Amino acid sequence: MAGRYRLAGGVIGVAAMLLPAVTLTACSGSTASQVDYVVDGPLVTYNTNTVVGAASAGAQAFARTLAGFSYHGPDGQTVADRDFGAVSVVSGSPLVLDYQIADNAVYSDGKPVTCDDLVLTWAAQSGRYPDFNAATQAGYLDIANVECLPGQKKARVSFIPDRGVVDYNQLFTATSLMPSHVIADQLHVDVTAALLSNNAQLVQQIAKLWNTTWDLKPGLKPGDALKRFPSSGPYKIERVLDGGAVVLVANDRWWGPKAVTKRVTVWPQGPDIQDRVNNRSVDVVDVAAGSSGTLTTPDNYSRADSPSAGIEQLIFAPQGPLSQPKARRALALCTPRDTLARDAGVPIANSRLNPAADDPITAADGAAEAGPFGKSDLGAARDALGGAPITVRIGYQGPNARLAVNVGVITKACAAAGITVANVPLDTSGPQALRDGKIDVLLASTGGATGSGSTGSSAMDAYDLHSGNGNNLSGYSNPQIDSTIGALAVSADPAERARLLGEAAPVLWGDMPTLPLYRQQRTLLMSKKMYAVSKNPTRWGAGWNMDRWALVQ
Repeated sequence: MAGRYRLAGGVIGVAAMLLPAVTLTACSGSTASQVDYVVDGPLVTYNTNTVVGAASAGAQAFARTLAGFSYHGPDGQTVADRDFGAVSVVSGSPLVLDYQIADNAVYSDGKPVTCDDLVLTWAAQSGRYPDFNAATQAGYLDIANVECLPGQKKARVSFIPDRGVVDYNQLFTATSLMPSHVIADQLHVDVTAALLSNNAQLVQQIAKLWNTTWDLKPGLKPGDALKRFPSSGPYKIERVLDGGAVVLVANDRWWGPKAVTKRVTVWPQGPDIQDRVNNRSVDVVDVAAGSSGTLTTPDNYSRADSPSAGIEQLIFAPQGPLSQPKARRALALCTPRDTLARDAGVPIANSRLNPAADDPITAADGAAEAGPFGKSDLGAARDALGGAPITVRIGYQGPNARLAVNVGVITKACAAAGITVANVPLDTSGPQALRDGKIDVLLASTGGATGSGSTGSSAMDAYDLHSGNGNNLSGYSNPQIDSTIGALAVSADPAERARLLGEAAPVLWGDMPTLPLYRQQRTLLMSKKMYAVSKNPTRWGAGWNMDRWALVQ
C-alpha cells in the first residue's frame, strides 16, 4: 500500500495513510459502515472543472471518486497515485511526458479508463475550443498536443517549446479526468477523433455536454448514477438526496485498496451544523472558519483550525457601477482590510499572484503598493469617486456568518464615503451571479470558491487574472500581467519569481480587478472516534483521503 503514496522526491505521508489499519488493530471497536461529512457549499455538478463546478464544494466530495495521476496531501503537496497510473519524463526541453494508465483501471460501469479521457481533459481546458466553460487553462494552455490512440492506456503529452510548466504534476490530477465515454455514448461519436481533428460541429456538441451532462440534481437514482456518473476511484455516487446531499458508496470495481468506510454522505453546509454536531448526526465538518458562526466543540469532538491556500477577496464585476478602476479603487480605499483580517485572526493578504504569504522570498510582494489600502481612508475614497455617490451589491454564497459580518463592516465603513452597499446572500453560484449582473462584487475565495479554491500551486492559481480564463470573473485583461502569469508558470528560480511579482504588483493595485483581504482559514471538526481525517489547504479539502477514513464504534 505504501507504494501508492509517492512523490518524485520520495515517500510522504505513509504513516497518515496507514493510520486506520494501525489504530483499528489496537481498538476493540468495529468500523462504522457510514460517515456523514459536511463541506463548504453546494454540490451542483460532478464536473469540478467548469467555472461553477470549481467554485462549488465538488472537489471536497469527489477527490476519491474521480481519480487521477495525482492528488493533494495534507499540506497541499502533490502525491502520485500509483494505483491509477504513472507519469514519466521523456524530455525536459521541450517538455514531453508519457502517461501510462494502470492496465486494470476501469470505471464503475465496466468501461476502461483510457487516454481518451486525457484528450478530453486537455481539450476542455486548453483554450483552443471556446465552447468549453472551463474554469482554468493553467498548464493545459501550454500543451502542444496529446498523442492518443482511442481506447489505449498510454498518452504522450508534448508541451510548446520553452513552455515547460514547472507544476506539471498538477495536471490530470484527481477530479480533472472526466469519463469521455459518457459523452461518446450520448453522441455516438469518437470523441478523441473529433477533438484532435478539430471537427467544429462535433466539438461544439461535445463541449455542451461536458458543460452540463454531469449536473447533479436531487432524485438521482443508482441506475442513472452508474450510467452518467461512473467512478474511477474507491467511491462512486449512489444517489442525490433532497437538499443536495450526495451519497457515495464503495466502488466494487475499484482495483486499488478498498475504501475503509462503505458509505459516505456528503452534505452541503447549512445553518444547522451546530445542531447536527450537538446531536452527533455528523462526523466530519470541513468548512471556512467562521462561516457557521461560533461553532462550539462538544467534548466528543476534536477541532483543528489552519490556513488554506485560498485568498478571501472582493471580485469586481466587469460591468455595472464598478466597471471603472477609479470606482473599484474607491471601494477598496474605504474597505477596512485591517479590521476584516483582524476579525479573521490573520494578517492582511496583499498579493494576488502569490497567496503563499509564508514564502520568505515573496512575502513582501505588493506590500508597498497595498499600503494606502490597508485601512479605511474615507477622504481618499471620496476623492476617487469624484463626488458621485454609487450603490454596489456585494454577494456571497450563503449561509455564511463570517462573510455576512464582513459585508456589514464594509457597509458601515463605506457609507460615509458615498458608497451604499447592499448585502446579497446567494443561494446560487457566486460566479454565475456575477456573470449575470445580479451582483456587482463577489466576496469569495480564489476563483470565486466558497472553500479554499486553491490548486495548491500559486502559479496555477494566478491564472484567475489571465485573459480568457474562465475563473477570471472580473474579465480582467492586461498583456503585461498575462506575460507575468505565463512566466511564473515556467520559472522555478525564486529570484526571477520575486522580480516578476514585484513588477506586477503596481499594475494590479492600479487596475484593481480584485481586492485581496486575507487568507481563508479552515475549520476541521470531527468526532473523536474518527481516524485518518486531516486538514488540506487546497480545494480538495479533507476529502483528499476519504477512502482511508474510519469511524470506530
